[in-house]
Amino acid sequence: MLENKPPMATDYDVPAIRRTHDILRVLAGRRTPAKAAELAQACQLAKSTLYLLLDCLEQRRWIERKDGGYVIGIELMALGAAYLRHDGLAAAFHAAAGDFVARCNEVVQLAVLDGFDVVYLAREDARRPVRLVSDLGLRLPAHACALGKALLANLPPDELAARVPAELPRVTDRTLATPDALYRELDQVRQTGLGQDHEEMATGLVCYAAYVGVTPLGKRAAVSTSIPTDRLDDAHRRAVTDGIREVARRIAQQVIPAI
Repeated sequence: MLENKPPMATDYDVPAIRRTHDILRVLAGRRTPAKAAELAQACQLAKSTLYLLLDCLEQRRWIERKDGGYVIGIELMALGAAYLRHDGLAAAFHAAAGDFVARCNEVVQLAVLDGFDVVYLAREDARRPVRLVSDLGLRLPAHACALGKALLANLPPDELAARVPAELPRVTDRTLATPDALYRELDQVRQTGLGQDHEEMATGLVCYAAYVGVTPLGKRAAVSTSIPTDRLDDAHRRAVTDGIREVARRIAQQVIPAI
């Protein structure tokens, strides 16, 4: 007798959940409120379906109305924050990053790898202004930033090959443009233990990143610092690169299981 098995996850779809996900992804990527008509077009939804979903999400405060449109709501933010609490990653990060900021007065960022994207989870700001591209929850292409390189360099070869796309989009004119160029740079990351981004994500900004490890919940994490090129002399570069490695080491001691 043939055994009845549940469908594979890739074969099963709940339309309401998929549509809700599409709406939230659009809102998360916007810096300004999105109007219903914009959501209908972006998500390819009939207005009747869209308004039912928007009303349901608004009742639960997953989204909120603002300036004639919709933004991510406070309840969704509170639910998402639980992602950082389960393995102590956020607490370990802020303790180590706070010491780095006190010594180097530069920003520190924590991110994880999701597919071929880097997702920013936490940030400890410096005591001076700096132009950043790392809003919490933001996704950036891994090949274009120091964090992504630190994370990709520590993947098993088969998993790395499966994640790297055939074409790498340019963010600036310095961004790595081919998989071969990326693989060569990842070899350097493995040798030095340091991911680097020299104006590849933002003109005038240099970043250095160090790999933390894989948490018990499977988060592959790294930390970085971002510094404007006009204040990066040799002494400061040595201080921040040594410092970001130390931040990664301290976090790993707290949250990464000993092998």
